[in-house]
Amino acid sequence: MSLTTLEVALGERAYPIHVGAGLLADAARWRAAIHGKHVLVVSNDVVAPLYLSRVQAGLAGLRHAALVLPDGEAHKTLADTARVFDALAALGASRDATILALGGGVIGDLAGFAAACWMRGIAFVQMPTTVLAMVDSSVGGKTGVNLPAGKNLVGAFHQPRAVIADTDTLKTLPDREYRAGLAEVVKYGAIGDAAFFAWLEAHAAALNARDDGALVEAIAQSCRHKAGVVQRDERELGERALLNFGHTFAHALETETGYGTLLHGEAVAMGMLLAARLSADLKRAPAADAERLARLLSALHLPIRPPPCATAHLIEHMRLDKKNLGGRLRLILWRALGHAQIVADVAEESIAEVLDHT
Repeated sequence: MSLTTLEVALGERAYPIHVGAGLLADAARWRAAIHGKHVLVVSNDVVAPLYLSRVQAGLAGLRHAALVLPDGEAHKTLADTARVFDALAALGASRDATILALGGGVIGDLAGFAAACWMRGIAFVQMPTTVLAMVDSSVGGKTGVNLPAGKNLVGAFHQPRAVIADTDTLKTLPDREYRAGLAEVVKYGAIGDAAFFAWLEAHAAALNARDDGALVEAIAQSCRHKAGVVQRDERELGERALLNFGHTFAHALETETGYGTLLHGEAVAMGMLLAARLSADLKRAPAADAERLARLLSALHLPIRPPPCATAHLIEHMRLDKKNLGGRLRLILWRALGHAQIVADVAEESIAEVLDHT
């Protein structure tokens, strides 16, 4: 399989994204991203037995340790972040230490947040092992943890020194998690690239079969879109908010159902379709585009119908969304497939209508 290398160009903080097979064992490629002599590998109890030894083999000559956390969104907490701090302290990590985040989005978000906080900021490297993490959470520097009140309410912008996306790790990914990651791939076509969306429609069967060529192309294209947006709007002051298409609905569903009940990508699939149908209800976009989105999500075996939830509770969660300003709901909707937009002052009655009739 060919190796694809992209760059997130942020001046002195620019960093590479490497996508390809066998990268975790290719220490010569990622050792350059390690800063200092102390390294903490943060992983979880599903990923660590499979891949931790490959990473540790590449750390010869460095003082290193590993922290293995329980798997799952329910463990993306301040308490688990404190465990990272304790491990760094036990390692004797100073400001020139590096954290390697080996796992999915939960590990990447939590370990990155810990890196942002330890001694006011140390280096970290993303080593994503899920489709979702490779195409979304590992790129762009958003880190954070959940609170009972909502998802990702505590966090920091902290860019990694590199992203190492070893596609070999996707071979052991359970079907449900693999499919969930494809929701974020679909998102890039939905919000800004109708041609890529059409490519996904044409290659849905290949992606379902985990075809190497189709998978590397989908991941690389997604990372290219994400990197471009991050370069233009690192701190989500404008365009980057478009990457949250469907996420306001998704986060509300995740919070209401309890973290871990829905995988994030599953909630995003449902949320994107809700946003598309709301756009159609508000006469902002063609209803046919929403149904085209529904067909692609279904072809990729993603859920499109939310579980039963009280509409009032979902709207209450949506009020806590970070995109809202002055107590007014702001949503990412679209004008058409491939053309997303920020819409302020969306009436709660309209949101309730689409939730009630899904």
